[in-house]
Amino acid sequence: MINAGILGFGLAGRFFHAPLLRAAGIQVAAIVSRQHDVVASVVPDARVLESDAELFASPDVDLVIVATPNHLHVEQARAALLAGKHVVVDKPLALHAARADELMAIATTQRRMLAVFQNRRWDSDFLTIRKLIDSGRIGTLNAFHARWDRYRPAVADRWREHAIEGNGVLYDLGAHLIDQALCLFGIPDWVQADVFAQRAGAVASDGFELLLAKREARITLGVSTLVAESGPRYRVHGARGSFVKSGLDVQEPQLRSGMPATDPSFGIEPESQWGSFTEGASGRREVVASERGRWTEFYAQVRACIEQSAPPPVAAQEGREVIRVIEAALASSERGERVML
Repeated sequence: MINAGILGFGLAGRFFHAPLLRAAGIQVAAIVSRQHDVVASVVPDARVLESDAELFASPDVDLVIVATPNHLHVEQARAALLAGKHVVVDKPLALHAARADELMAIATTQRRMLAVFQNRRWDSDFLTIRKLIDSGRIGTLNAFHARWDRYRPAVADRWREHAIEGNGVLYDLGAHLIDQALCLFGIPDWVQADVFAQRAGAVASDGFELLLAKREARITLGVSTLVAESGPRYRVHGARGSFVKSGLDVQEPQLRSGMPATDPSFGIEPESQWGSFTEGASGRREVVASERGRWTEFYAQVRACIEQSAPPPVAAQEGREVIRVIEAALASSERGERVML
């Protein structure tokens, strides 16, 4: 049995990591949190610890999950690795690529796994897109458009919207969209970005528009928090046809409602959210059944990595590439020019 310890028990720790760890057969042995009552109600078998140091010193903890505010990730992951623990860091791995390099060097020296929690690789819509691409139905990609629009006009009192490093939507939702784009295209040739705040009183970015290029292909990624009626989530165009998809993956609301990740309905999208494929040559349009979302794959692969030396589900190097693009996007937005990668 692999025993895990979770640093932080907010949205990610409580609703994502704890249930997905259990679904993979990994025991949640300890949690560092001030929310004793919440931890006791959700993970009654876990010890509640008062400090990071207590967790790192626990001999029964094999794996540490860093699910804390972004600016804490590097130092906590570093301390966990030096304590001999395997580590999963909720995205982003770090705020700067150079700091990610430091963590990777320590993980190599310590011979411990360092993985990044990029669960959106296993969204039902993205899995459907990858299946269409891998089957050759879309053909060579020429454009990939992904948006994550929401209507949240009021600035909330939470760390992501406070004036601290690593705040804002680019490090949050942007890390997911960028990771998906890198899965399909690899590192882009260049980035042109506009990162902005539109809401009254906002001190963190609440929207962005990114244009990336990979040879002839063009990739646009965007987020807004002031959209009451959103358009398509994805538009994917290739030499043979186009795929268009609306709606958000169902796994987050399912987990937040208390559905176990082992439930037979977990990850299954309703037909009303299925996307459509249009064949270029004939114009024929058909509805495409969504693949089942599989966030459970992440910790299943973590377990295989620790027990069988399989590759990690999202290697630290892949997390580093996401940070490179984020840094380039911030530089592009600040300078108002294209940044080469």
